[in-house]
Amino acid sequence: MFLEKLKEITTFIFDVDGVLTDGSVQVTDNGQALRTFNIKDGYALQLAVKKGYHVCIISGGKGLAMEKRFENLGITDVYLGAGDKVEIFKQYLLNKRIHASQVLYMGDDIPDLKVMKLVGLATCPADAVEEIKAISTFISPYTGGKTAVRDVIEKVMKVQNKWHDENPNAADSGT
Repeated sequence: MFLEKLKEITTFIFDVDGVLTDGSVQVTDNGQALRTFNIKDGYALQLAVKKGYHVCIISGGKGLAMEKRFENLGITDVYLGAGDKVEIFKQYLLNKRIHASQVLYMGDDIPDLKVMKLVGLATCPADAVEEIKAISTFISPYTGGKTAVRDVIEKVMKVQNKWHDENPNAADSGT
């Protein structure tokens, strides 16, 4: 059944802190929050965009560095500082004409819980909180910020025979 669901996915939605990062935030003296992203996740994200998947970021976190990271990966649907993830999710589906069953969402903590109950495929990193693991169809063996995102993107794209990139570019990982 899991493999069948992978075949239906057209859209990836990700939280940031704890999913695309390990959840650590370093704060500079001037209050700027610094996060570390994994380059392998970046490669998978940009490849998904190249191959025509919808890729969306919905995060309570915000910052210019995050915006720049996603811009460099070609991700244009980025919602930072999100208070109500469910409302953003519903509006996104409506605007893009996507059915919830086509969406893979990866979250890791309580703010993701409600929206994860609405998607076709709820997934999480290995270090997600227990409430999120309990509702996830798939729990990646990888932790947040340590290729959990690449894991799910790669699984979907391999099942759909879209993983191979004929012209890979070393700059594609969005640094």
